[in-house]
Amino acid sequence: MKINSITIVLLIFVSSNFHSCNGQKKSEQKQTKTETLEIGKSASELHTKIWRIFQDSKGKYWFGSDGKGIYHFDGNELKQFTTVDGLVNDSIRGIQEDIDGNIYIETHKGISKFDGRKFTTLKVIRSSHNQWKLEPNDLWFGFYNANDLYRYDGDSLYELKLPRQDLKKAFGIDTLISPFNRNNPYSVYGVNKDKDGNIWFGTFVAGAFRYDGKSFLWFDEKELSTLPDGRVPAVRSIIQDKDGYFWLSNFKSKYKIEASGSAYEKLKGIEKDHPHYFNSGLSDNKGNLWMATYSGGVSKYDGKTLSKFEIISEIEDILLVSIYQDKNGILWLGTDNDGVYKQNGDKFEKFKVKNKSGR
Repeated sequence: MKINSITIVLLIFVSSNFHSCNGQKKSEQKQTKTETLEIGKSASELHTKIWRIFQDSKGKYWFGSDGKGIYHFDGNELKQFTTVDGLVNDSIRGIQEDIDGNIYIETHKGISKFDGRKFTTLKVIRSSHNQWKLEPNDLWFGFYNANDLYRYDGDSLYELKLPRQDLKKAFGIDTLISPFNRNNPYSVYGVNKDKDGNIWFGTFVAGAFRYDGKSFLWFDEKELSTLPDGRVPAVRSIIQDKDGYFWLSNFKSKYKIEASGSAYEKLKGIEKDHPHYFNSGLSDNKGNLWMATYSGGVSKYDGKTLSKFEIISEIEDILLVSIYQDKNGILWLGTDNDGVYKQNGDKFEKFKVKNKSGR
């Protein structure tokens, strides 16, 4: 009887453990199944047209393409997100992050917010009252539906209009004729903040604006609008150097803001052969200016000398769209025809994603 009792107890114990393990396996299988249902798909390489590069607060990289959605790289795996996953459009024009770690992806058709799990499209508030404010945590967007620009305060996305100017008097532009009757002259192509927290807007052909939270300063220089030969470079990038001067998408001139903030002085920039304009620029951790031109390579300006940097490539002409500096001080280049390039010392090399196995 004693042996039978022990046997029964052992059977109950084994059965209990079996069911427990079995339940654990089912739970693990369910969990694994849930993880495989996450949005996005694994990718082995980046698209050739990468226009935007961004590193988030967690150290992960985002690569915005022109037509193939956005890529996320965590150091081990590359994932691609498109409209299939809820992205509003696959042509990416900007990437930002708010103080809570949400990622905002700017496209031609709207702005998507990614909270780590899903994409939602921000709804635009159009009001007769211009909701102009300048708060430190606000996000600003251009390139959207050919309207002027948009301000997001964490709750609402406000459509804003820049103060209208006499463009015909300043630039000789008749907004009633082509192409200006089809394209908004005030469409914002570049948004940057200066060291004092003022925000700058570069437009399609209406020059540039500086907003200090109370008033606007308009830069009505011909080189910031249509050029004599008919080209329209637009003001795509606004950078401030270590001496406080501002460079508005071109090497030719720099600007000094007067103490009152209500006027500016135009000064001679860098003597340089064509092209005079840059697509994207930044001031690095040491105060050097970097300018990336569409077909003219990338240059560094230390305040005295303009130096051109080598791009190691298998194709002849690299078309540069953007330049970005990550948290480690490394510079990255986004291109229109050959993916992404990463700084390696005094040159730039093609960035290739390695999968988990390191191959």
